Amino acid sequence: MEKKNRPELFTGHNRRLSEKRMQLHRLEGIGGPPCGPASRLVLALVLATAVLAGGCGKTNAAPAIPVPEVEVASVVQQDVPIVSEWVATLDGYVNAQIQPQVTGYIIRQTYKEGSFVRKGRILFHIDPRPFQAVLDQANAQVAQAQAQLAKTAMDVDRDTPLAKERAIAQSQLDNDIQANRAAKAAVKAAEAQVEQAQLNLEFTEVKSLVDGIAGIAQVQIGNLVNPTTVLTSVSKVNPIKAYFSISEQEYIHFADRINADAQKQIPSNGPPFELILADGSVYPHKGTGLLANRQVDVSTGSIQIVCSFPNPQNFLRPGQFGRLRAAPEVRRGALLVPQKAVSELQGSYQVAVVGADNKVSIRAVKAGDRVGPMWIVEGGVKPGEQVVVEGLQKVTGERRLTRVQVFHQPAHRSHGHLDPDGDRGSSHHRLASRGSIPQHRSA
Repeated sequence: MEKKNRPELFTGHNRRLSEKRMQLHRLEGIGGPPCGPASRLVLALVLATAVLAGGCGKTNAAPAIPVPEVEVASVVQQDVPIVSEWVATLDGYVNAQIQPQVTGYIIRQTYKEGSFVRKGRILFHIDPRPFQAVLDQANAQVAQAQAQLAKTAMDVDRDTPLAKERAIAQSQLDNDIQANRAAKAAVKAAEAQVEQAQLNLEFTEVKSLVDGIAGIAQVQIGNLVNPTTVLTSVSKVNPIKAYFSISEQEYIHFADRINADAQKQIPSNGPPFELILADGSVYPHKGTGLLANRQVDVSTGSIQIVCSFPNPQNFLRPGQFGRLRAAPEVRRGALLVPQKAVSELQGSYQVAVVGADNKVSIRAVKAGDRVGPMWIVEGGVKPGEQVVVEGLQKVTGERRLTRVQVFHQPAHRSHGHLDPDGDRGSSHHRLASRGSIPQHRSA
């Protein structure tokens, strides 16, 4: 059947219908028999044939191609703090192991375990009776030595004039003088024994050496303890230390600042540290760096760093784990793109850039640090250029977006996008394109 355009088909169809109607009117006008059922059936068949004949040349229109959409975002340039995180372990600023200095039996515990104790607070009592007896014995020895000293002094006083008159030998006076000196030394030795016995008696009262939190007692009443026995521990937790490790490369990068701060009693040049606790909450007080360890661990290639946090309520305790977050450096004039805009191919990174003429080009970039949902890139893009965030598979190679529609998305914080002024929001748009963007169909 020869194809015709739609106006000609409808014109021929109407003309044939008119001719059929005129023939029927002529037959009825010359007095022929009235049309019966058979005649009506023939007429219906004729009309149906004409309709089918008229629709035979009708062509089907091609379905409209749906308009695909791609999402774009602007390349942002701003100063970006490079935030790093480390796993940290908390420990007391001072951890004092409480050990007795004498051997004896524990007869009393005078502190509440887990409570805060002051320096000098008595924690345990050791049976003092043996040490009191030693002290009494030492005092008696002092008295005995003093009596001997008094006798030798009298001998010297008596024999000195006799020796001058040659009534006695000079050697006897010399012996008296030496005996007096020995008696003086014996008195001093006896007094030292008294002092030692007094100290041992005082050591039966085991005291805390620092202000801090006292731990659980490691001994019970009635236990025999000696100077090697650990009774308990007291930790000074305000401030409290946090230990973490950095790689040797990181240490080399920040060595000058770390060593400069280490010479100060209170470092002030370092970045503030945030402590993220095990439940995900952020500790309200900021920490400061204190020092770096003296050596790099040869087994791990890392060096230990120490920082401290105020702990006025004793909320933090030794042994806790957490994550430290800090921004040790600020990248000036960094270029930021959303992470979704960057694609990786065989170790290289690429972005699709929409030019001013709506032409899409694929450019290679060097990916740097990640900042939230954004990625720092170097080279390949300029501030203010538009990069494709979604629909990247539709713009492989260079493509021109011939028909563009922009849909502004409402700003919300879930994107976490950084605008040029540093505010968080969304600067994404949607570009609807049709034409030269290839349509991918599955086999």
